[in-house]
Amino acid sequence: MGSEWEESNSASEAIRQNIESVAKLEEDSIRNRTLPERIADAIGGFAGSLKFVVLHIAVYGFWIGVNIHAVQGIPQFDPFPFPLLNMSVSIEAIFLATFVLIKQNRMSRRADQRAHLDLQINLLAEREMTLVLQLLERIAKQLGVPHASEEIQDLAKQTSVEAVVTELLDKIPDQ
Repeated sequence: MGSEWEESNSASEAIRQNIESVAKLEEDSIRNRTLPERIADAIGGFAGSLKFVVLHIAVYGFWIGVNIHAVQGIPQFDPFPFPLLNMSVSIEAIFLATFVLIKQNRMSRRADQRAHLDLQINLLAEREMTLVLQLLERIAKQLGVPHASEEIQDLAKQTSVEAVVTELLDKIPDQ
């Protein structure tokens, strides 16, 4: 019973260490952003919020209200069809689209980095498992234990990543 607790505790310790490693990588990524990336992230984050929508409803509602004489005491400055409003909305759309694209590009680069890291870890794990299977095969031979199957012998062979990629590309239909 004690050994089950120790296994569970060591597994949770390994998980905790992994979480800390991932958190540190993410913190480093956030901390190492350039000033333009920080600005783009802040603007992109705000533009995607409900506060942004409410602010625009209020500002555009007030703008239109003033210019259709619904708000008394403030002179009309952009009569219908609101050319200044149209120009400001167009300019805002250009800048917002640019900031969102900057943020998406940075997020895409991070996703690519994570995918490369996943690939490296998967390749390392595959290599380790191959070596473990080869070691088990030698131990079984030494002890006189018969091989279980051809599949184990096949899995114990080195995997050619290039061959797997080529076969995968041949089998997956083009889109």
